[in-house]
Amino acid sequence: MADIKKSSKRLLVVDDEQSMRELLAEYLKEFGYEVVCAENGQEALKLYKMTPFDIVISDLIMSPVDGMELLGEITKFDPDAVFIMITGHPSIESALQAIKKGAKDYISKPFNIDEINLKIARVLLEKSLQGRLKNIQGIVWALIISIPVWLILGIILARMLK
Repeated sequence: MADIKKSSKRLLVVDDEQSMRELLAEYLKEFGYEVVCAENGQEALKLYKMTPFDIVISDLIMSPVDGMELLGEITKFDPDAVFIMITGHPSIESALQAIKKGAKDYISKPFNIDEINLKIARVLLEKSLQGRLKNIQGIVWALIISIPVWLILGIILARMLK
């Protein structure tokens, strides 16, 4: 996990509790992340649309736009968005719903900040590996497509030289 340059990773922390938002942002900055905070889902959505973030860490219960609605809106706007849901009112139903809607993880409060850092690092590593896999797949397809072209050109040239 040391491959990931944390300092270049931008996180959006969304929580209607100012103390929680500030505490989480302070710790994440100490881990080397660039952190932007929003006090509700509505503000977070505006910020995300202006400049996407590597990860969104959002509280579940907020108003006027709660964490589930925010997750849905962000994934409509950016299907590759990485979202971690946090909540002080955990339930199996809300965890399943968040994961079904596209959240990469679900964390209940109170949480251990080191646990959050590890989950963020894991999600960033997964995102990095998926990007590398897409690049490799692109190269493979380019090779698959180009080999027959070179083969055909080789056959044509061989016949012309006879």
